Amino acid sequence: MPKETMSPRERWLAVLTRQTPDRVPMDYWATPEFNAKLLQHTGHSDVRTMLRALHVDFVVHVGGRYVGPPLPPATNIYGCRFEDIDYGTGTYPECVYNPLAQYTSVEEIEANYTWPSPDWIDYSGVKDQIKGWEHHPIQGGGSEPFLIYKELRGQEQAFIDLVENPDIVHYCLDKLFGLAWENSIRIYEQIPGKVMLSYVAEDMGGQDGLMFSKKHIREFLLPRMKRSIDLAHQAGAYVVHHNDGACWPILPDMIELGIDILNPIQWRCKGMEREGLKANFGQHVIFHGAMDNQYTLPFGTVDEVRAEVLDNLRILGAGGGYILAPCHNIQAVSPAENIVAMYEMAYEHGWT
Repeated sequence: MPKETMSPRERWLAVLTRQTPDRVPMDYWATPEFNAKLLQHTGHSDVRTMLRALHVDFVVHVGGRYVGPPLPPATNIYGCRFEDIDYGTGTYPECVYNPLAQYTSVEEIEANYTWPSPDWIDYSGVKDQIKGWEHHPIQGGGSEPFLIYKELRGQEQAFIDLVENPDIVHYCLDKLFGLAWENSIRIYEQIPGKVMLSYVAEDMGGQDGLMFSKKHIREFLLPRMKRSIDLAHQAGAYVVHHNDGACWPILPDMIELGIDILNPIQWRCKGMEREGLKANFGQHVIFHGAMDNQYTLPFGTVDEVRAEVLDNLRILGAGGGYILAPCHNIQAVSPAENIVAMYEMAYEHGWT
């Protein structure tokens, strides 16, 4: 086996700058339930130690600490209340109270709702969050406001609003992007030049196509996302753009905005074939993910996992530009053996 000559941060940076790393970087996303399952399987006591043993070049996430007015139980800073919904092998927090659902105008929202203040967040601990982990990629800042908007209004109403209440959408997204902008600035200021990755995301794709029209994406999201992308670049960070599902139709727009990394590459979705993505966009963006979380990791055999690793290295990794990772959080239904096989295979065959 060749000897590693780069730290995880150096390895990511080599890929991002179109240089040649010692091997393909690997990342990890998983639910808490699967973390516990993999810890038990590997015999490690904590996740970071386990990931280092698996040669995973994991990302260290930084952020502020809430110090604002007391919040009701299971309620976030926006007033959205959540319940843990059991799906058989674990739970996910689902929004069960949408604080802006009852309003029909901007004026009603202004009269009855208090937007969070960035001063409710204390950022003084950000420096401590990276101590001892400076050799890993650091991620902080960014935006995903339409996700929050859907929680504020309710998912069905949020999509209706794009057509019937555009003034409410514009008003709320201005508020949400403004909060994300201030959050990003305050993180960047705490550790100047240390944030490598900033997460500018919106889920636009479903299984077979976009969930809403390019017209609405271009009107409501792209101009505001461009501001977040430019801010990250000004801080010296690369932009990770998360966009689930069959998002191919909007990718040229996102590349024009300046995204650097595309995640999660759900290649089983319609139109998201890896060969086409690489041929059409590989010279513009780095691919992150592509280990299928709909069939291969949860339900495939170890041999199928190994074969998919080789396919991804061959297709998406051709000439560089690929970071191997699951294409979403690994779920507890996934066999631990599959995940270990994924990282072992990539470590064995990912050398450049």
